[in-house]
Amino acid sequence: MKRIIIVAAVLVNICSADVLHILPEYQTTTTPPPPKPYSFQYEAGRYPGHIDRVHQEVGDGDGIIYGTYSYVDPKYKVRTVEYRADKNGFHPALINFDDTFAQPADSEAVRLAKEKHMRLYQKIAEANAHNVPVNLPRDSASVARAKDRHNELYHRIAEQHAAIAAQREAERLAYEATSVANDVDDHRTR
Repeated sequence: MKRIIIVAAVLVNICSADVLHILPEYQTTTTPPPPKPYSFQYEAGRYPGHIDRVHQEVGDGDGIIYGTYSYVDPKYKVRTVEYRADKNGFHPALINFDDTFAQPADSEAVRLAKEKHMRLYQKIAEANAHNVPVNLPRDSASVARAKDRHNELYHRIAEQHAAIAAQREAERLAYEATSVANDVDDHRTR
């Protein structure tokens, strides 16, 4: 008797539960309340007494949010992002990030290598523009042997793959030839 009462109580609770939030066709359309002004800020650190993150944010009540957050990067430099968020998206402004955008200066060796690369590039581009064959370096004996070995292995593997594909196709055809189609009545009774 106790089981029946418990089951009945559970069923009554389930049946009386509010499920309108998951049934959109029964929901009433009410507009959400307008945003309310708010403000918050916090400071945090990886260990007590050490602050390495700061965040401040203000919502103006009209749907526009202004904020800033700062953190200490792995090189112990303070990085700051100021932002505004509105109906058009998130608009950040990076502060103290100039060094991250700067390109390192080339060493003398790098500068000379770049110049040599550009001269060769221009020579090849000029030759290609006039359909002049470029004098490419010839393969050494060891490179030629390596290329031949590679081609030999490539063709051997391709032949093995073709043999496997032919074997599988023969197995598929044999299976189809010996299989009996299922006699399934697809008509449903109504």
